[in-house]
Amino acid sequence: MSILIIDDEDILQDVLTSLLRNDGYSTFNATTAQAGLDILAKEEVDLILLDLMLPDMSGIEVLKRIRAEDPDQVVVVITAFSSIEGAIEAMREGAFHYIPKPFKNEEVLLTIRLGLERRRLTSENRQLRAELRQRFGFDNIIGKSKPMQKVFELIQLAAPAKSNILILGESGTGKELVSKAIHLHSRRSDGPFVTVNSGSMPADLLESNLFGHVKGSFTGAVANKKGLFELADGGSIFFDEIGNIPIDTQSKLLRVIQEKEFMRLGGIETLTADVRIIAATNVNLEQSVQKGEFREDLYYRLNVITIGLPPLKQRTEDIPMLVRTFLSKFAEENDKQLEEIEPAAMEILMDYHWPGNVRELENVIERAVVLSSGKSLSVDLLPPAVREPSGQPTPISFLPTNGVSFKESVAAYERQLIVRALQNADGVQKRAAQILKVKPTTLHEMMKRLEISVDRVPS
Repeated sequence: MSILIIDDEDILQDVLTSLLRNDGYSTFNATTAQAGLDILAKEEVDLILLDLMLPDMSGIEVLKRIRAEDPDQVVVVITAFSSIEGAIEAMREGAFHYIPKPFKNEEVLLTIRLGLERRRLTSENRQLRAELRQRFGFDNIIGKSKPMQKVFELIQLAAPAKSNILILGESGTGKELVSKAIHLHSRRSDGPFVTVNSGSMPADLLESNLFGHVKGSFTGAVANKKGLFELADGGSIFFDEIGNIPIDTQSKLLRVIQEKEFMRLGGIETLTADVRIIAATNVNLEQSVQKGEFREDLYYRLNVITIGLPPLKQRTEDIPMLVRTFLSKFAEENDKQLEEIEPAAMEILMDYHWPGNVRELENVIERAVVLSSGKSLSVDLLPPAVREPSGQPTPISFLPTNGVSFKESVAAYERQLIVRALQNADGVQKRAAQILKVKPTTLHEMMKRLEISVDRVPS
């Protein structure tokens, strides 16, 4: 282990060098602050003994520079009894410990051993985190197909950068999982990861959530509240379905991206936030820009690095791996003995067109596991919509005849599609809306108009 001694007293240098070398350490010696910094620029040092009183620079300033260059560096300061206040300030600036002059040899050696142990543990933790990120950083993103390998490659290249990222993909393709993997592999991985559900709340509530508000700014604002940008400071903020953000809120979001500044609702104080934006959408933002629904300048700010997620139907070779993963997960969660899937059932899953993508496949496997009683997932455990050999929606089983108007026929077909989607989604309207690629509110209105009740939908 190597130790750098920065002290302008020759006698102290000789004493410390002799003491440390006799205890098995190698030493570097500097009698000025600049000489010590020069050594650090060239040599690998495990611990630094730093005098607070140096001829060319204060010890506190040296400490700040060392910590700025290497936050994990262990620095033990040496100070006279009359400068204990300076030692306390050094501790606030990140020094590991301080040794007052005159010191006892045993005290110096013990402090150094503790400091080196701290460095060892810090190094091991950093290495372990790196290994975990390398092995498990992609969380539940599963796939060996060529499209997914390209996605993994893009994540690894883009994550360490500072640029904003735009993730494109249909609902259920795993956009949030990719955003988390990007954050985990970034330099901000130790910072917070905050998710914004962009399309699920009114504009005023969204702005309050994003930027916070001050007490009395609106009815119900009984106290000051921090926004998500403040909470995400130093980390990443993920905008899910950013294409749904109201146009007025988009301009405020653009300011945060450009200036890193914002104000709470009803406030006058300018706040700052250092965050990385990761946005996702299942709509064509270029078309939204052309229609005037999305700001062009915001689009270009977000679209620095684009990661496109393929729909499940374009990577069917990943289905067996996904099925086995979900089977194991839900069998454990539900205390089931399911160990395998019958070949006929796997064949059906491979043939199905999966309009709801990976999320739909996960729901289908969860349903099958819950309903199972044996050790094998059989065909009869799959929903009726998935069991169809063609893997395509049921063709219209009727045609307009005398006395049946076109409007009535269209309504009947709409009813059939909605009922099938509800069956496939186990009666969950939000999932059914995703399968049909309509907004949940639109589906709700259609069900009302067609007098469809979830309770009466056959399983």
